[in-house]
Formats: sequence, C-alpha cells, structure tokens
Amino acid sequence: MGLLEQCEAAFGSADLYCVLGVRREASPEEIRRAYRRASLRVHPDRVEPDAKEEATRRFQILGKVYAVLSDGEQRALYDEQGTVDEEGEALRDEWDWQEYWRLLFKKITVKDIEDFEKNYKGSEEEVADVKAAYMDFEGDMDSIMQSVLCADYTDEPRIRKIIEKAIESGEVPRYKSFVKESKQKMTARKRRAEKEAREAEKTKDELGLGGEDDLKALIESRNKDRKKETDDFLAQLEAKYGSNAKKGGKKTAAKKGKK
Repeated sequence: MGLLEQCEAAFGSADLYCVLGVRREASPEEIRRAYRRASLRVHPDRVEPDAKEEATRRFQILGKVYAVLSDGEQRALYDEQGTVDEEGEALRDEWDWQEYWRLLFKKITVKDIEDFEKNYKGSEEEVADVKAAYMDFEGDMDSIMQSVLCADYTDEPRIRKIIEKAIESGEVPRYKSFVKESKQKMTARKRRAEKEAREAEKTKDELGLGGEDDLKALIESRNKDRKKETDDFLAQLEAKYGSNAKKGGKKTAAKKGKK
C-alpha cells in the first residue's frame, strides 16, 4: 500500500496537507510545526499499551508525510502530479522514525518554558500573536485564550486591552463576538480555567514535581484530559523556542528497522 493509500486508511484523507492540517501554501516552518503537533498526538510513548500498535502505524505514516513535504523536490513532485516517489529515500521502511523525530525536536524542560514565558509576555511578539489570534478566530475569546502562548485566565484582562487598543487604532475590525461577548460566557471561561489550574496544581503536588524531567511527567499525567491542548502548546513552543533544534534528521537518522 502506497503512502497516499496509507493516509486515506489511517487519517481519512489522501491529501498530505490535510493529514498535517496545513495549507498547501504552508511554509517549511509551518509544516514542521504541524508535523510536531500531529505526531505528538499519536506518539507511541504517549498512549495506552493496547493502543500502541495503531499509534505506531500512524506515527510512521506521519513521519513519511513530513519527509515528503519537507523535501523540496519531493514536495514539488507531489504538488505538480499528486504522487510521491515511493522508491525514494524519504519513504524507505527501514527508517527509524522515532529516532528521526528525536533528531528534529529538542527536549523541552520546565526551565525552557519558564524562560520563554518570562521573555514572551509583554513582548511585541506576543502582541502580534494576540492580534493574529483575534483575526483568525474572529473575536472569539475562548479560542483566543486557548491559542495565545503561555496565556492563563489571569492574563485575560491584559489580552483584552491589547485587542481593544488594536480595534481603536483600526488595526483590526470590531468583531461582534468580542465587543458584545456575554458575561455568562466570560464567567464560564473563567470557571473552566480556574478548575484546570486547580487540577494542574493538584497533579503537581501529587507527583512532587520540581526537576528537569517534571514537564514530561506532568504531561503524561494529563494526557487523557487535556491531550490536544498540551500537544498544541508544546508544538507552538517548539516552533518559537526550539528554533535551534537539529533539522537534518532525514539524512542522519539511524536506520534500525521499523519501530
């Protein structure tokens, strides 16, 4: 079965861009970021034992999709003809896709996140991200608060002020969903965020977190409840913070056979 057929069977689409959830015009960095987000969701090390076999299969397919779309010649062939070179180096079955993944993405520690958050909040980059999220979600604060990096419910007043200032200056339009958001919706969002914060703190206390590997432990403990949100956050953080991660994995990854 070829890659496109594998994608159809595993993800319901033979379109490589749809499998990663990106536009056909996506930049290499957007594709890399989308691959990390998608692969985190099915990484074999992050699922229950009875789901590991299927996760491994999907993880391998995603690795092949990224290998194609991250290679200029392979991507051009796919864009022009809608086919992939099944005999090419990128799609060889002997690739160790977990090793390939580790070469692409550096491990992110608690300190990495703390350092990034300290420099990010209040920066021009955050302001730009807030405006972009406002436009992308047409003023829906639920989605904006979930999208903006490092944001929690205590940041909402500050984020609202950024948006209000941008509206007043004419940089962004006045979306009704933002300017006329109901108090009921605001209250519900605050309650959800407070509940999640309490749960996170409780988990942290129960696990006795505090070391370099604690982020991994916390993520794993919350996989079932907030897997997508955690994955999205790490993917976005990796794209912004881990820009010095190794990028030549396809050419140097160990070939140890299928996982």
